[in-house]
Amino acid sequence: MKFWKKARQDGPKTNKDGLIARPQLSSEALLAWGTLYVLLACNTPFWRAAMVGRDWGALSSWGFAAALLVACASAYFAFLALLTWPVPRRGVRPVLAVLFLASATAAWYMDRYAVHFDKDMLRNVLATNWDEARELLNWGLAGNVLLFGALPAALLWWPRIPQRSWTRTLVWRGSSILGALVLAMASVWSVSADFAALNRNHKEVRYLLTPANLVVAAMREAVGPGVLASRQSRQVVGADARLGAVWQQPQRQGRPALFVLVVGETARAPNFSLNGYERLTNPELTRLRASGQLVNFSHVTSCGTSTEVSLPCMFSPFGRRHYDEEQILTHESLLHVLARAGFQVLWRDNQGGCKGVCDGLPTQQLNHAKVEGLCLEGQCLDEVLVHGLSKIAADAALASDGRGNLFIVLHQLGSHGPAYFRRYPAAYKRFGPACEDESLRNCTPDQVRNAYDNSLLYTDHVLSRVVEFLDQVGGPKGHYDTAMLYLSDHGESLGESGLYLHGMPWAIAPREQTQVPMVTWLSPAFAQHFGVDMACLRERSDEALSHDNLFHSMLGLLDVQTSVYEPALDLFRPCRTSGQATAPAASPMVSPLKPAGSTR
Repeated sequence: MKFWKKARQDGPKTNKDGLIARPQLSSEALLAWGTLYVLLACNTPFWRAAMVGRDWGALSSWGFAAALLVACASAYFAFLALLTWPVPRRGVRPVLAVLFLASATAAWYMDRYAVHFDKDMLRNVLATNWDEARELLNWGLAGNVLLFGALPAALLWWPRIPQRSWTRTLVWRGSSILGALVLAMASVWSVSADFAALNRNHKEVRYLLTPANLVVAAMREAVGPGVLASRQSRQVVGADARLGAVWQQPQRQGRPALFVLVVGETARAPNFSLNGYERLTNPELTRLRASGQLVNFSHVTSCGTSTEVSLPCMFSPFGRRHYDEEQILTHESLLHVLARAGFQVLWRDNQGGCKGVCDGLPTQQLNHAKVEGLCLEGQCLDEVLVHGLSKIAADAALASDGRGNLFIVLHQLGSHGPAYFRRYPAAYKRFGPACEDESLRNCTPDQVRNAYDNSLLYTDHVLSRVVEFLDQVGGPKGHYDTAMLYLSDHGESLGESGLYLHGMPWAIAPREQTQVPMVTWLSPAFAQHFGVDMACLRERSDEALSHDNLFHSMLGLLDVQTSVYEPALDLFRPCRTSGQATAPAASPMVSPLKPAGSTR
């Protein structure tokens, strides 16, 4: 009883109104508590990755964890103390509140989908439109942000921060920053061997440390190539582009070409039955392959693991082998080269745009079109991309230049997650039960795979519709020589090793995110007039290819002569019998494929 009486006497102090008095904390103390909170409450993915394989029964493991915590907290403190120095009392609370909310949000997604947050992931977030974003918003996220972000942020305004003179503030703030830096270095030094091993062998862990990953990504994006590209016109690629000898052949006179390039979204090669997958996800393409006009390429690697990276890269002459983001974003794409050579180029989009690939060229944004049976609730199925193609082909055939050569890009919504079940109509709900929840962890792995495979089944149908259209306008009574190539921008993780969706840093990304399907279909007239040996193409279909081949293969197949063409990257060249020479003598211009000073 004496204990309880004393506890009541020594309990929380109250003010004159009987309310618990607000505690008093210096701005430095509030910063210190805030950094510790973020590291402990909003960094579960980081600690899980940093401590993987360690024995928690060993004292050394606890020592490493403690040293890592002190080092990170000290570094955070020093950065935030320096950032809020101009407004030491008023700046601390807003800055910490923003970091609490951002960290809680990022931590939920990283933990839920096992994603890493780097500059490319930030770019994906910034480029996400509302239709895509609302599929990632759910009550689980709201509860997490409220509990770990909003509530702690509100509590920041409970303690009072005392007023200090500028002289005292300068002394306290300066000495605390210096002390934090010394403490950070001492902590790292105390576990230098383990820290060096973590940094060297698992560099990806840095993309899980919140909010440092958010701040670094934002700073890199703010001064990155994307900003530069938006402020200047694109540099010319293939200024000497022109149609080659094939176009002068007698059988080609008066007969234009119509090529459709379908850019898939989030389709991964392992789930294509054309590549040996046990489920029949490509029944219609399989029938087309039996006709001998369709060829499937089974070993194709993407340039990136997100649309923001892969789309500009696959249409550029640089590719992954000479990957230079600034060069890619500030130079023209394959489409500009084709347009310069004399093709009418059209980009039709059912997603979030062309990411600069089609700048200055005709485009049609169809994701908010109003086509009965295909569009509902502000979103359209991918068959909307095929809708109206006949009229486009008819109008192009009457072009004033007399050729009417047409190159159309269809950018799919494809298998964009996590709402795979929204990517196909009810008729293609063949594999079940399918996950019908945007929060994939609420479904079993089999349910997630079922929904994803259904989306691929529908993509198979869309591609067959494209071929059907091309067969109509390019058949015996048609006006065109027609062809199609389908290539996905990147793959997708469906729960393998705890990973979902895509966007992992390319260097550590699993094959599910980098192995993509690619098929091509050539009409008999196109194959004959452009000299493509289909049997040869089928024999070489298992060779290793990548997004790097797209730029040069399109130029070679369509016989567009330009000095930027590289024959070694043209996948059709070994199987062409026409003998066209698509690489004229080198011009005085410097080839953009290997920029000066590039070490990649």
